[in-house]
Amino acid sequence: MDPDERDRLNRVVDHEVKGHFPPGAVRRAVLVRHGDEPGIEPGQTLLRMYVLAADSTDEQALAAWRDAHQAGVDELRRDLSRRLPSARLIELTFDDAGPDAPRITVADDGSQAAEQLSAREIVTKALELLRDAYVFPEQAERAAAAVEARLAAGEYDNLDEIALTDLVTQHLQDATDDRHLALMLGEGPLPRATPVPEPHKPEDREVRRLARLRKFRLDNFGIRRVERLDGNVGYLDLRRMPIPSNAGPAIAAAMELVAGTYALIIDMRHNGGGSPEGVVFWCSYLVDERPTHLNDIFTAETGETRQFWSLPYVPGARYLDRPVYVLTSHRTFSGGEDLCYTLQAVKRAEIIGETTGGGAHPTRVYPISPAVCIGIPFARSVNPVTGSNWQGTGVVPDVAVAAEQAYDVAYARALRHVLALDDVPPPILHEARDALASRPDGPADPVT
Repeated sequence: MDPDERDRLNRVVDHEVKGHFPPGAVRRAVLVRHGDEPGIEPGQTLLRMYVLAADSTDEQALAAWRDAHQAGVDELRRDLSRRLPSARLIELTFDDAGPDAPRITVADDGSQAAEQLSAREIVTKALELLRDAYVFPEQAERAAAAVEARLAAGEYDNLDEIALTDLVTQHLQDATDDRHLALMLGEGPLPRATPVPEPHKPEDREVRRLARLRKFRLDNFGIRRVERLDGNVGYLDLRRMPIPSNAGPAIAAAMELVAGTYALIIDMRHNGGGSPEGVVFWCSYLVDERPTHLNDIFTAETGETRQFWSLPYVPGARYLDRPVYVLTSHRTFSGGEDLCYTLQAVKRAEIIGETTGGGAHPTRVYPISPAVCIGIPFARSVNPVTGSNWQGTGVVPDVAVAAEQAYDVAYARALRHVLALDDVPPPILHEARDALASRPDGPADPVT
């Protein structure tokens, strides 16, 4: 596991662990795996919780903390046993007190063992699902056969579920060149064990809908930033493609705030994907009211092709007859790539930045065990203009620059467009000239 992924995993673990206890009770939590330090056996993981400050290193204080938070410890122990079974021990210790600080451990009592599958059983079940559901049956068979050979050779023995999911995912993606195909931890490392009951009454469904809406609002439906830049250039930083039934008012509000600008920059460098309907909603603001055929999705299971067209009506004003610049990076993926590829295909935007990640297949997640699930692409996108998609190749930018330079390049181009317009008010002309003069790439554009 690379350092960035390890850091991300520990951030998730820290957040989930703290959710079992009152605010401030746990200072931080990390996973310690085989190879990180002596004493951790292959296939096992330790969850270390730093619960007290280093200025109090009395083991009795740890015991008192445990006793005071016994209910949370018990709940966490059960969740770990189900969702991260390799974490055989929880360790309580002092923060920043060094390796010799006193520690108390809480061991797995084995009560959840019946719910777990071995690595061999997990891989076998994953391959069954792959053969049944993958959008390309021949590739599924080749990938499954390659993984089965590794399974028979013992490559997946004695791996914890984190290492197992990483390694099997690598092997599946090597065989298919499909980054959507992945073996994953069930619902994140440490979700709560108590299931949410399925709604049976309309009022229950409404409660669930409102709960989802509150969750999505926490990140403003993926709209990280909306800004009018100097020179009257609009800027949108979009981190995901949300479902319009939830995000429609927020999208309309964002577009209204940039409606009066002379050019628009859409920053997709950190966009990891989302809903195809969300892509359609965003794109509809950038084309006129005549329906534009944006994308098709073919579903292998049914043999049906669903067409996606721009909307004849959107709330508020459309953004027409002005340049649009879309920023990309290698992290731009899936639904984020859909927006980039579609706008490029209909010649509505100039793509500036890096070639994107290359994931064009809608995906479903199938549970394997309480600890592990698999994401399997069940459909594929077919662009009506190109007849193809961005799978494996990514979206190739019109202007290729490093991701960190894409904003400056796009902004400079937008400012030059503003300065070339007639009837721009003098204050905005001054803004544009000053802004262009201050850009790192102000004097000239890179080669297209």
